Amino acid sequence: MFLRKKSAPVSWLVVFLGNPGSRYDGTRHNAGFIVGDAFERSAGIKINRLKFNSLTAQAVVGGHGVFLLKPQTFMNLSGNAVRQAMSFYKVPLSGIITVSDDVSLPAGKLRVRRRGSAGGHNGLKDIIIKCGGEDFPRVKIGVGAPPHADYDMAEWVLSKLSGEDKQLVESAAEQAAEALKTIITQGVDRAMEKYN
Repeated sequence: MFLRKKSAPVSWLVVFLGNPGSRYDGTRHNAGFIVGDAFERSAGIKINRLKFNSLTAQAVVGGHGVFLLKPQTFMNLSGNAVRQAMSFYKVPLSGIITVSDDVSLPAGKLRVRRRGSAGGHNGLKDIIIKCGGEDFPRVKIGVGAPPHADYDMAEWVLSKLSGEDKQLVESAAEQAAEALKTIITQGVDRAMEKYN
């Protein structure tokens, strides 16, 4: 849907946030990468070209050139990769869409936002600091909160998704891939109406 492999000038950067390496595959913090995998399947492309310290691909969505990134810098330094791509393609901050996990949402809940703070997410925080502000759209995938208040947050987000949570996040990833296409072709408001 909407996708062609022909080139068009890049007007959007879509940034799937996660940590590289098999150790982090399928963890809560890699929900962004899981959405990237869903986007690959729906677009019939592979996000596998190394550029800007990221695995990348280019696509055309509804006539818009889109550059896709899975930063390989580790989550806390995601802004380095995004800033390089942003500078190279001269994409404004409002043309960046981030896709990330969110522990404040139930597992599998999707949330599209026009802008916002980092909300304690270090990948988003680094992008905000290094790319010049909070005014960029984002798609968040709920991965659920830790089971109790004194549970170590780092341990929780780096834990593997399993059981129902895994199924819910994988299903939400398919929806998130569609939400990205909606943002690009119809705008953030339409995506918020449809997916929130």
